[in-house]
Amino acid sequence: MAITTNAICNSFKKELLEGVHNFSTAPGGNKFKLAMYTTNATIGASTTSFTTTGQVTSPAGYTSGGKALVNTGTSLASAVAITNFSNLSFTNVTLTARGALIYNTSATNKAVCVLDFGGNKTATAGTFTIQFPAFTTSAAILRIGNA
Repeated sequence: MAITTNAICNSFKKELLEGVHNFSTAPGGNKFKLAMYTTNATIGASTTSFTTTGQVTSPAGYTSGGKALVNTGTSLASAVAITNFSNLSFTNVTLTARGALIYNTSATNKAVCVLDFGGNKTATAGTFTIQFPAFTTSAAILRIGNA
């Protein structure tokens, strides 16, 4: 199985109820990272933690584990709780990525969600940017609300 769809990791859903993940931007909030993966990666809803298997490689600009994300905080509106991250750029890289994993480095690298790029995306001696959606109840990367 390869990366075939965006998914909130099943283990993350349970860990939210256990208080494992803290998206607050105040002191004590957790730290999150984004790692990128090739078509050879097997990550999805069943992923429980960061893995190096299938991770992209680059002669420069990308290191194993990816980069730290900047959390834009949390919000609640119209019965929907949200959190999001600032856009993330990898500069001076040559790589091809099919998707990414957001994971919590403050909680032993537990998986949060898988991002499917919908196909291979490349950068050649350039900048590879992950653009996160708007910080709104209908677009934020993580949303919890009524079904």
